Amino acid sequence: MRLQLQTWAEVERYLETASTVIMPIGSTEQHGPNGLIGTDAVTSEEIAHAVGARTNTMVAPTIAVGMAQHHMAFTGSMTLRPSTMISVIGDYVNSLAHHGFDRFYFINGHGGNSATIEAAFQEIYTAHTMSGSGAGAGASTSGGNAPSVRCRLRNWWTGSEMRPLIKQLFGDKDGMHATISEVSVTQYLFPDQIKDVAMGPPEAFTGRWTDAADYRAKFPDGRIASHPELATPEAGKQVFDIAVKQIAEEVTAFRDG
Repeated sequence: MRLQLQTWAEVERYLETASTVIMPIGSTEQHGPNGLIGTDAVTSEEIAHAVGARTNTMVAPTIAVGMAQHHMAFTGSMTLRPSTMISVIGDYVNSLAHHGFDRFYFINGHGGNSATIEAAFQEIYTAHTMSGSGAGAGASTSGGNAPSVRCRLRNWWTGSEMRPLIKQLFGDKDGMHATISEVSVTQYLFPDQIKDVAMGPPEAFTGRWTDAADYRAKFPDGRIASHPELATPEAGKQVFDIAVKQIAEEVTAFRDG
């Protein structure tokens, strides 16, 4: 149930019986030699749409550019400043809260977003609990100690069933960035965009990085300890299906809790 494909009257009817909305969020950044630049955005978006269909939950427009300054040494990557991203998330939430949504379930496709998303949640909670603190035009404020909205962050590649599946499928080769699992999911979703690119062994993860130049110096082709040449659409379907199953269960609990 995509918000962008509803009329205003249909959204109004939805809000008569429900107030939960799924918020896909990702990134537009390099994903190694054969990974799509939009990997983090399109995976979170497609998982969100499948979860929304399974749970009959509204899905908001995807926030497709995230916090990816460390990837900016690779052509085509885009980034928001952390402060900008906090404002964007706040404006998305406040706009929908104005109409009556109060539970916001963020399905995230980019680990580099996590800290900024959590900071955005705290800004939202502060705005919604302190009357007159600038919650945004039309946003409700409770004036008490309980926020008037609830936000939840879920990285789609985690979960009690996901980790064992990834281990079973890929052993210790999945890596940390441009992983086999995420590239496999994009190959399943977009089989006409599979890239056949020769690549050697990846650079091992030996420590964190600072800015974009430091990241590229450490990981020249964009990968971190991953072997995405092993990706397949068949594996991607298994990963996608487990993500949708687990997250649908969690969205239902979040909605009803």
